[in-house]
Amino acid sequence: MTFAAQILTLYPEMFPGPLGQSIAGRALSEGRWSLEAIQIRDFATDKHRSVDDTPAGGGAGMVLRADVLASAVDHALERAPNAPVIAMTPRGAPLTQARVRQLADGPGVTILCGRFEGFDERLFEARPIEEISIGDYVLSGGETGALVLLDACVRLLPDVMGASSSGDEESFENG
Repeated sequence: MTFAAQILTLYPEMFPGPLGQSIAGRALSEGRWSLEAIQIRDFATDKHRSVDDTPAGGGAGMVLRADVLASAVDHALERAPNAPVIAMTPRGAPLTQARVRQLADGPGVTILCGRFEGFDERLFEARPIEEISIGDYVLSGGETGALVLLDACVRLLPDVMGASSSGDEESFENG
């Protein structure tokens, strides 16, 4: 089984980025994991391929539209029904080594990368999406967080690090 990552993003050209280098890049080229960046805009239905709108409940800025994201998430779930769907958001549960280990032990992950002021909240009410944060700060989008999450997972995949026990003795592995 190969760990398969799907990234739902407005900027697919950001991938694999640094994940195409070093041990993650070598593992990618060896087929130990796979990566597909999926353009969210492809799921927009209007002629301008609009993906953002004002928040349904009011508020400043623009959010990614629930209907467009729901179509993108449904597409990803059809392709990888057993992979968890994770949204990178500053208000999500903190990413921990324990969660990274769980993800790395699974079939893969679908990562939803936000932009603007975030996501239309109706998406989280309608789809099985876990929110994860990589820290108490705000980035321009979820792509950087997705790179962090994937780097942490990929290094734990079988035969990616030189010695299979390398990840067992690290500072966060045992609390």
